[in-house]
Amino acid sequence: MAFFIFISCRYVIRNTIKMTYVSIKNWAVNDRPREKLLANGVKSLSDAELLALLIGSGTKEVSAVELSRTLLRESGNSLAEIGKKSIAELMKIKGIGQAKAISIQAALELGVRRKMTEISAKTTVSSSREVFEFIHPVFSDITHEEFWVLFLNRSNRITDKYKLSQGGISGTVIDVRLLLKKALELLASSLILCHNHPSGNLHPSDNDKKITDKIRLAAQHMDIKLLDHLIVFDNSYFSFSDEGLL
Repeated sequence: MAFFIFISCRYVIRNTIKMTYVSIKNWAVNDRPREKLLANGVKSLSDAELLALLIGSGTKEVSAVELSRTLLRESGNSLAEIGKKSIAELMKIKGIGQAKAISIQAALELGVRRKMTEISAKTTVSSSREVFEFIHPVFSDITHEEFWVLFLNRSNRITDKYKLSQGGISGTVIDVRLLLKKALELLASSLILCHNHPSGNLHPSDNDKKITDKIRLAAQHMDIKLLDHLIVFDNSYFSFSDEGLL
């Protein structure tokens, strides 16, 4: 009798699970991400539904939308946090393989590049805030230090950007010769330096001050002006120019 009850319980549980999971194909048309997008526009979709379109399919147990909700939940419901995850970290979530992880990373990177393109389309850069808004997407998803240079023409319009170096958590090495070579190739009239402090300390170190002065003097010999140097962390920044250090 006990064995019969055990088998019966397993049957009930198994069928309850099957009844709980409903494929997206069986959802109401207005609740399916693709159909919802076509009917109401992309802005009508939730973050989970947009991610589901990238993921494409779920598993035997959960739909793509449910899988996306799990990803969001384990990332603090933050797309910014998802953007910081590596391929390996994304794949730790059951149901997300390499192909799905690559699609997610690629889509979020496109978002970063789109934002930078929109900002760079402005005619001129006239403040440190505008520079920060342009370069912030570059630093938003990384946990190591990177040093970037923005090249500007005579109208103070950003014509190009260049990652000069990449380091660890605490620092990076700068080659001034490479910077000037790139500036001359692009016929830049001025420069803006940008790097991040993953530690969260926005105050410039002695080395930050030394390299800034070194680049300023070297560029001056080429008749190229150093306009500013920004140190970025999260949604804040420190401007050498604003603080009177240039």
